[in-house]
Amino acid sequence: MPPTHVLITGASIAGPSLAFWLHRAGIRATIVERAPAFRSGGQNIDVRGVAREVLRRAGLEDAVAAATTGERGTRFVSADDSSLAEFPVTGSETDGPTAGMEVLRGDLARILLDAVQADVEIVHGDRVAAMHEDADGVAVEFEHGAPRRFDLVVAADGLRSSTRALAFDDVRIRSLGLEMSYLTVPRTAADDDWWRWYPAAGGGSANLRPDRHGTMRALLTETTDDRGEHPAAERRGASTRSAAEQRAHLRRRFAGAGWESERILAALDDAGDLYFESIGQVKAPRWSSGRIALTGDAAWCASPVSGMGTSLGLVGAYVLAGELASSDDHRAAFAAYERRMRPYVERGQDLPPGTPQLANPRSRPGLALLRTVLRAAGTPPVRAAIGRLFAPPADEFALPDYPRLQRVA
Repeated sequence: MPPTHVLITGASIAGPSLAFWLHRAGIRATIVERAPAFRSGGQNIDVRGVAREVLRRAGLEDAVAAATTGERGTRFVSADDSSLAEFPVTGSETDGPTAGMEVLRGDLARILLDAVQADVEIVHGDRVAAMHEDADGVAVEFEHGAPRRFDLVVAADGLRSSTRALAFDDVRIRSLGLEMSYLTVPRTAADDDWWRWYPAAGGGSANLRPDRHGTMRALLTETTDDRGEHPAAERRGASTRSAAEQRAHLRRRFAGAGWESERILAALDDAGDLYFESIGQVKAPRWSSGRIALTGDAAWCASPVSGMGTSLGLVGAYVLAGELASSDDHRAAFAAYERRMRPYVERGQDLPPGTPQLANPRSRPGLALLRTVLRAAGTPPVRAAIGRLFAPPADEFALPDYPRLQRVA
């Protein structure tokens, strides 16, 4: 029989999107999220290519378009804020650092949750502590709530999914040698609606991006020597630090870095949304085990530098729900979901050579060379060629039609 009740862990993008489509198919969904309340924070994310078609089929494209940040494009700047190169938004749904549909993570999550909250049970402040599968379903024990049974469990709780760790012992993370720290800072009269990216010495960068809430989203990045694969349970770099330790680390690392770095550092103590991570990609040889499956970043995190994370999450949720709605056997549905999605995911994880180190040189000669390259790349003919060459493969997927997911007039 098709599943009648599915537990989803994670209430960011992939989880609510999956719950939406399962409800459309007549399948009950419960979302459990370890955060005690809705998390409104998060940086700019983009919806590209076929993922926009998923939003159209959901009837949510207009709501997301109305919530976009208004970012005009990406501008690389020098220490004095003069422009090195500009990459404005194009009419393409795929090309460029700034996509045509740029939205804050929290705003997109809010739209998705608003679309399901009347029909889907959402439990905050809890997480899965243990799972015991049998022939009829999965008995789930929670850290705080009472035990419950579900037909299936889907982990959609991110790069370092704690639910995934309970059922999959063969997942690895490919570290990309990059750490990112995100926070919100007050907007000033000098700020505009461009993403301003300042390449700093020593393999770092400082970034400011507009939002639609009267503030700016700041991003500090730094390269590290941590590259290569390691077990998913092994934490490294930024993932091992507390918030206080990360604030101290950033102050040491970006002291005297120039441009708006001091302004960003000065905002650290008052930033209630500071978030930091060691960037990596999930390498999972399988996305299901019995009645338990993975989706979104828990299955395949392509990393923020891919430009594909949100798009893969939206498409993957649609395909997983469609396959579950189309089969009487969850095993066949999980296999079909993985068969359709894995080639698309692998293309999304295939980063341009040298990423992210080439954009974050550590030596001063390397930094000078980057600035020279950027000046050349910002000219219109070169800019257009680069946009085509490095465009994420967001359109390289044939979105299936699932009758049970069609919108009822």
